Amino acid sequence: MSDSIITILCPRNLEEQLLDSLLVAPDVAVFTSVTVAAHGVERERLSASEQVLGRAVMTQVQILCTEQAKDKLLSGLKNTFARSGLRYWVTAVFEQGEFA
Repeated sequence: MSDSIITILCPRNLEEQLLDSLLVAPDVAVFTSVTVAAHGVERERLSASEQVLGRAVMTQVQILCTEQAKDKLLSGLKNTFARSGLRYWVTAVFEQGEFA
């Protein structure tokens, strides 16, 4: 079974709710979060200052998971965050491990 990375762009007002959901998700072992400048966000979702700057401040979350966990996790997140503005994409992982 192959591994995947789920990348999620999350508006700052939903950051804690998303991170809390991932912390208690049984199939999530490793994930990272970082503040990013997101471009191409729908204008209606931007504050006045973000519209002037041409970018939105968001949190990017990357989750390492198995194929089976990916499907289960995405299903749960889609239910929890329906119509919230979260965007995601999935990338295949060709190799991963720890440096021992």
